[in-house]
Amino acid sequence: MADLTDGRGMLRRKMGWRLRLSAGWLTLLVLAALAAPLIAPQDPLAQDLFLTRLPPFWMAGAEPGYWLGTDSLGRDVLSRILHGARLALVVALIAGSITCLVGGMLGLLAGFLRGWVDVVISRLIDIWMAFPPVLFSILLIAVIGPGVGSIILAIVIIDWTRFARVIRAEAMAQGAMDYVASAQIAGRGRMGTMLREILPNVLPTLVVLLTLEMGIAVIVEAILSFVNLSISTDDPTWGGMIAEGRLSVHQAWWVLVFPLVTLFLTVLAFSQLGEGLKDHFDPVLR
Repeated sequence: MADLTDGRGMLRRKMGWRLRLSAGWLTLLVLAALAAPLIAPQDPLAQDLFLTRLPPFWMAGAEPGYWLGTDSLGRDVLSRILHGARLALVVALIAGSITCLVGGMLGLLAGFLRGWVDVVISRLIDIWMAFPPVLFSILLIAVIGPGVGSIILAIVIIDWTRFARVIRAEAMAQGAMDYVASAQIAGRGRMGTMLREILPNVLPTLVVLLTLEMGIAVIVEAILSFVNLSISTDDPTWGGMIAEGRLSVHQAWWVLVFPLVTLFLTVLAFSQLGEGLKDHFDPVLR
C-alpha cells in the first residue's frame, strides 16, 4: 500500500511539472504574440539587402537589434517568429474550438441517442477517415483558395471525426450509468438528460482533446505555410520561415532552426498540456 501511495505521489508530481511547464510556455507565447507589435525589435516585413543573413547576437558579425539574425532578404528572424505566433495561435484557438464543438456535438448525439442517428454519423465518420488528412487539407486549400479562413475551415472539415469518435464512445459509456436512468425515471427528457447529465461528464475528455487539437492545428498551419498554401508569402509564418531556411541552412542555419524549435516546443506544450489534463481528470489518480 505504501509503494502504491508513493507511486501515485510521484506521478502527481510529474504531472504537476508537466502541466506547469507546458502552461508556462503557452502563456509566454500568447503574451509574446499579443505584444508582438510592441516588443518585436524590427518590422517583420522590412527588407534590407545590406543586412542579409546576419548571425545571432552571440556570433561574430552580429548587428545590434537583430537578436536572432536575419534571413536572405535582411528580415529580422525574431520579429518574424513573434508575428508568426499570432497566426499560429489564432488558427489553433478558432479551429480547435469549432472542431471541438462540431465533432463533440455529433459524437454526443450518436453515443446517446443511438439508433439511426448513430448509424448515419458513424458511417459518415468512417467515410471521412478514409481520406489522408494532410493531402485532403492541401486539396481543400487548393480548391477554396489560401487564407486564414480557408485554413480554419480545412482543419474543421478534416478533424471533427477525432472528437466525434471519442465522445461517441464516452457518451455510450455514460449512458449506461445508473444516474442517467435515474434522471429519465424522474421525468427528464432525452435532450435534457444528454445536455445536463451526459455532457458535464464528457467535458474533461473534450478539454483534453481540445488541447491536443490545438497542437495539430499549429502543425497543419505550418505544413500549409511550408507549401505556400497559407496566407501571403510575405507575411511571417513559421512554416514559411522553415521552408525558406531549408534553402539556406548551410549559409544561415538560424533561419531554419529558431522557427523550427519554436514550432516544436509549441506543439509539444499543447500535447503535454493535454496529457497532463488527462492525468488530472483520471478518477483513479484523483
